[in-house]
Amino acid sequence: MNATEPLKSAADRVGPGVAAGVTEAMIHDLVHAFYAKIRTDPALGPIFNREIGEGWDAHLAKLCDFWSSVLLMTGRFKGTPMAVHIGISDIRPTHFVRWLHVFKQTAEQLCPPPAAALFVAKSEMIAQSLQFGIAANRGEFPPVRRANGAGS
Repeated sequence: MNATEPLKSAADRVGPGVAAGVTEAMIHDLVHAFYAKIRTDPALGPIFNREIGEGWDAHLAKLCDFWSSVLLMTGRFKGTPMAVHIGISDIRPTHFVRWLHVFKQTAEQLCPPPAAALFVAKSEMIAQSLQFGIAANRGEFPPVRRANGAGS
C-alpha cells in the first residue's frame, strides 16, 4: 500500500479466517466450549476463576471479540491482553502448555480442519508472544546466543 491508496474500510477487510471457513458462530462455540473446560481444569481453573471471578459472561464476550478481530479482522476487540497477563504473578510456562493443549483439542473437536489449524496456529503465536512479554517483564530473558553457539 502506498500513501495515495485509501485505507480499507471494515467492510473491505478480510481476515485469514474467512478462507478457512471461520464464522462468528464458530468462534462463539469454540470460545464457550474451551473456557467451560478451562474453568474445571485442575491446573488452569483456579487461576482463571480467581482472576475472572463472577465476570465470566463479560470475559467470554471479550474473547469472542478478540478471536473475531484476530481471524476475521472485525476490529471489535478493545483490550490489553499483555498487561492483563503480566499482572498475574503465578502464570508459568507450564500453564501455557496446558492452555494450548486444551485449546487445540477443543478446536479440533469443534471446527473443520482448516479452521482448527488456523485457530491453533494463531493461539501458538499469541501464547509465545505473551510468554515473552511476561518473561521480559520479570527480567527472565534467556541467555543470548552468538552465531558461533557461545553464550554471552
